[in-house]
Amino acid sequence: MKEYAWIIPLCPLLASCFTGSLAFFFSKATLGFRRLCAFLNILALTIATFVSLLLLQEQHESQSIHQYLWIWILKNNICIEIGFFVDFFNIVMSLLVTIVGLLVMIYSDSYMRHDQGYVRFYAYLSLFTASMLGSIFSPSLIQLYIFWELMGMCSYLLVGFWFTRANAANACQKAFVTNRIGDFGLLLGILGLYWTTGSFEISELCDRFTELKGMGFVNVIFANIMVLLLFLGPVAKSAQFPLHIWLPDAMEGPTPISALIHAATMVAAGIFLMARIFSLILVLPFSMLVISWIGGVTAFLGATLAIAQTDLKRSLAYSTMSQLGYMVLALGIGAYRSALFHLITHAFSKALLFLGAGSAIHLVEKIVGYSPKKSQNMFFMGGLRKYMPITGTTFLTGTFSLCGIPPLACFWSKDEIINASWLYSPILGIVTSSTAGLTAFYMCRTYLLTFEGDFRAIKMDSFSFKKYLYLSDSGIIDIWGEGKLKFPIKNINLVLKKDEILDAGMLFYRYLGKEEKTSKVYDNQILKESDLAITFPLVILSILVIFIGFLGIDMTEERINPSFPFQWLINDFLFWDFKNYLFFLIKIVEESFGSLTISFIAMIISFYLYRIYLYKRVDESIDKQEFVIFAKLFNELPRFVRLWSLNRGYIDHYYNIWFVHNLADLSTKILSFDRNRVDWLVNAIGVSNLLGGESIRYLGSGRIYQYLTIAMFGVISALMLWRYYN
Repeated sequence: MKEYAWIIPLCPLLASCFTGSLAFFFSKATLGFRRLCAFLNILALTIATFVSLLLLQEQHESQSIHQYLWIWILKNNICIEIGFFVDFFNIVMSLLVTIVGLLVMIYSDSYMRHDQGYVRFYAYLSLFTASMLGSIFSPSLIQLYIFWELMGMCSYLLVGFWFTRANAANACQKAFVTNRIGDFGLLLGILGLYWTTGSFEISELCDRFTELKGMGFVNVIFANIMVLLLFLGPVAKSAQFPLHIWLPDAMEGPTPISALIHAATMVAAGIFLMARIFSLILVLPFSMLVISWIGGVTAFLGATLAIAQTDLKRSLAYSTMSQLGYMVLALGIGAYRSALFHLITHAFSKALLFLGAGSAIHLVEKIVGYSPKKSQNMFFMGGLRKYMPITGTTFLTGTFSLCGIPPLACFWSKDEIINASWLYSPILGIVTSSTAGLTAFYMCRTYLLTFEGDFRAIKMDSFSFKKYLYLSDSGIIDIWGEGKLKFPIKNINLVLKKDEILDAGMLFYRYLGKEEKTSKVYDNQILKESDLAITFPLVILSILVIFIGFLGIDMTEERINPSFPFQWLINDFLFWDFKNYLFFLIKIVEESFGSLTISFIAMIISFYLYRIYLYKRVDESIDKQEFVIFAKLFNELPRFVRLWSLNRGYIDHYYNIWFVHNLADLSTKILSFDRNRVDWLVNAIGVSNLLGGESIRYLGSGRIYQYLTIAMFGVISALMLWRYYN
């Protein structure tokens, strides 16, 4: 059966080619068969999923590795082969991509139903999935690089899907250029490995490099430079510092694409590549150290950038960046199994969160219209769980998982990474643990702002936003408290600026009429749950998030199994005993009590603090002076955090100063030189040729006496010059 693994990437590739050709050559006819095109793409990915399951079953029986190669280019001493490589890791990854991709396609049928680019969207979606599947089964770095670049092209097309909008066009260009920087380093690293080992085949070059390194035939400095250049590709693809800047802007694309990019395709490709060449990286301690610290910095930076975001999708994007940092850190410290485990558990959790976010955004768009600044702004949401119970509940499941609450998926993988980081370095242990606490806070904030409280998408013409604070003798009126007065501020000389109020998570408005509950502003018929095509993938992903973490647990006496995670799924899942399962579950939780305590306590504190953050409750009996001090302290910290978060840590700002502006100035000078010097020289040569040609044209009359006259004049002139100089 493994010789038919090529069917898995071929199915979505053929579906994409057929759909794209149909949309290009028969655009008018395609509009009538748009749902049929969607069905074709869903069917193709369903077949790929079924084949992946069959391969998983066969892997249980044989537990072998197969590689099929054909010569593609043979010239002199260069031999480049193509084919496909099948092992347990590839099968699990293909199953992950096909399942998530299939659910995203089902979801997209409803989400993109009224979009004019419906058919084009499915063509891009299938091509994107086929690119990731092709890279998974690639046996050589050259073949993987081809699919790697194809994936980059698909991300460019999908992030800029609504290319008529300036933000989307700029975002796809930013993603494309940033990834080209990483891909150039990746290409240099691939060529360096070929120069060292003489092979592009991944398994062969890893073995050769290890042998040459052991015999001392490899220069250590050159080897580290080569591996770090190779690592530059995953840094860009998986949004690691400092090439992470494209990821939040990629949210300009449709939400289903955000789910696919952040869960199973583009960002996962970098982690996958590092895992494939892990045996090569493992023999270079300096490279491992650099990789671990880049992962640690990215994890912590992503968490701090997500902590005060107002855009729902952008908050989840920075969360993805942070969790990918966990995976890179784990690979850098040698925790290969934990990194791959977290890659899989995070993929299902983040797909659930993004699709849930899309369901909420879809509802808000019906009220405020399509405007990402409003429809994706969490301050225009709130209370959605009452109207969207399935979306709210499933989103809460994904939130708990990402926070590391047992027994959900991400708890098990994140727990292993935190434990391994403490054993490797106390500093990295502090980074991972503090990042876990920040993750709990910003995910609680995201959920509470979006799904709890009252619906806040108030009619803009009912209120004036020129003044955000309504002061009276009795207190402040805020829209979260249904018009109730929160605390007296009479005779208190306290001025809150607009930014400081928003820092505290509150939106004050100037009251123009009678008090009214904002949840009653809109007809409740508009506020309702999404249809089955959207809620079905959410329910399936929620079930996977609840149970998928158990499948990676080693159910033997040893805590850590050197085999790949999910091996227990193959060996013991059908024959497990509930008593033994419960016994080992309790044992593992006891062993993980340290990281469990961190995640759980951070979760509880985050809920409590954010309740204060959201409602800003102050006891009415508190002294006025103490209240002033409390309010100032309370607002100063969120102001700093908000400015850091919303300004993206000022990294993009400095990039614009150091690189973009300087490059623009250099380009302007080069353009000026080209116009004033190069163009002048070219034009001067052209004019001289024109004048010279016109002049000579009159000399070529064909009359003999004119030629004789010119010849005599030339001879006489030459004789006179000769006589003069002699």
